[in-house]
Amino acid sequence: RLQGDWSSDVCSSDLQVATDNLGGGREAARAMIEALGEAGGKIAVLHFKQAESCLLRVKGFTEVIQAHNASSKAKVQIVTELESGGAKDQGYKAAEDALQAHPDLRGIFAINDPAALGARAALEKSGKAASVILVGFDGQPEAKQAIKDGKIYADPIQFPAKMGVQIVEAIVRHSKGESLPPQMLIPTSLYRRADALKDPDLK
Repeated sequence: RLQGDWSSDVCSSDLQVATDNLGGGREAARAMIEALGEAGGKIAVLHFKQAESCLLRVKGFTEVIQAHNASSKAKVQIVTELESGGAKDQGYKAAEDALQAHPDLRGIFAINDPAALGARAALEKSGKAASVILVGFDGQPEAKQAIKDGKIYADPIQFPAKMGVQIVEAIVRHSKGESLPPQMLIPTSLYRRADALKDPDLK
């Protein structure tokens, strides 16, 4: 499972506590639209279709892009979806393939940070690092540092600690006989360079 895709079997009650991946995908799309500005442009999605969490991320991302295109002149066109494996090496290869097929690419949305960091390496190798916007997902330390350094535009970040708290609270509620929903979703928060500059954990 990807980071943050947690679940817990609370006593006999099957309860999943997880990141709101659909909402996070929507946040990622808003960040991409914001970064591309009035020019809009062509973008690639680096997917990982084997994971339900990533399917939800791309679904949310696509929904917001489509809604934006219906009401704005600054069209954002998803020109390709490529398999990234959620890994650096495959993310690198997928980004490289996207750049070769679409030399005028203006943005890449990667479904997690390893894929985003792989894509960043491909952008640097191709000389496109300054002209292609990169949005990741997760908020891993290496990606947060890359956001601070201006290498990734933004990440919807996850909160594993909040998930842990929710699980403990759910166990307590269940032990008191309260009925629980089948799923509790923890919203993501969009992490930009302004947030990274204030982050005491970064260099």
